[in-house]
Amino acid sequence: MPGSHQPLWERAVTYGAVGATRAADLLQYPPAGFRPDERRVRIGHGVERWEHAWTETMTWGIQRRSGITVRVVESPPEAVAASYAPVGFDATGEPVRPAAVATGEQVYAPSGERLLRPGDTAVMRVGLWPWDVPCRVVWTVDEPTRKGFGYGTLPGHPERGEESFVVELGADGSVWLTVRAFSRPSSWIFWAGYPAVRLMQEVYTARYERALTGPISSPSVAG
Repeated sequence: MPGSHQPLWERAVTYGAVGATRAADLLQYPPAGFRPDERRVRIGHGVERWEHAWTETMTWGIQRRSGITVRVVESPPEAVAASYAPVGFDATGEPVRPAAVATGEQVYAPSGERLLRPGDTAVMRVGLWPWDVPCRVVWTVDEPTRKGFGYGTLPGHPERGEESFVVELGADGSVWLTVRAFSRPSSWIFWAGYPAVRLMQEVYTARYERALTGPISSPSVAG
């Protein structure tokens, strides 16, 4: 595997359209050769549910609550500080923030848990899948009523592409989770097993939709 001699935190993501899960027209105009997807589900109501949902989202809680093992790969501070932050877009698709280099500043939730930041790298283990699934956080959003992140695939991942998880607090107090993605198999081996990969995607997307609707008093477990 090219670049496999490098530490995981040094490896580049395996696709070019970094940040495209933020684009308003992703479903209509996905990156060429990639399949887009979007799910939006109401996960509860009220400030307590909102605080719980965004904190879990920004600490790998969605993944862990879906049965995925997450191992965070520590990166040197200078590597995180030099990570790329893609262009931000508003609801109409207009750019509202230019691309930039992240500051690498660490931020913590009210609970004291470390929040995700661009440049963070992790390795996941998904169900009976026999291989590690490496990924990197490529963008985050931190607004008063909208918080979340997107991660991109690294070498060794069975797919190429990006997936995002954003929690929103509506004006009526409703709390929503939106999961967006664009992906394609990373090699001919995974193209051959694509139906099974798509089935696994559907199973875990359904789990993501239920992950934040459980007891608020049960926090995610750090890994």
